[in-house]
Amino acid sequence: MNNDSQNQTTEKHSIGQTINSAINSHANLPVTDVSTSRSIIDPVFWLLALALLVGATLIPQYLPAYWAPAANVWVRVGVVAGAIVVALVLLYATSQGKAFVVLLKDARTELRRITWPTKADTLQTTWVVLAVVVVMAIILWLMDLFFGWAIKLIIG
Repeated sequence: MNNDSQNQTTEKHSIGQTINSAINSHANLPVTDVSTSRSIIDPVFWLLALALLVGATLIPQYLPAYWAPAANVWVRVGVVAGAIVVALVLLYATSQGKAFVVLLKDARTELRRITWPTKADTLQTTWVVLAVVVVMAIILWLMDLFFGWAIKLIIG
């Protein structure tokens, strides 16, 4: 009996490996190597970026009181945009930021591989969904009428 369970476990493991190797061989996907090593300065960049983003939300309200040129709306827009750009550059400089950029590139590649439905397929599917919704609504309405009638008979 113990031998049977070992054979089943080994068989499941080999099937899993076969499936994984088949998927990997047919996919021809490049292996993305994202470094998980973190720099000591990463937390500092995160804090600075967070401070800049919070500051960017406060700049339009408080900066004109301390800096006269900020009374012009375009100066405030420029300062806010600059703070956001610097924050994004700081975030990109972290290892997590670089990994996020790799993720975005991989997602873009996957989006190109999608076979989108045609207009006719989309319209046909939409009509099927609408028909099913209407039929289910009618069924639920009839069930509500039946149960309302049954409760009325029981309660009186």
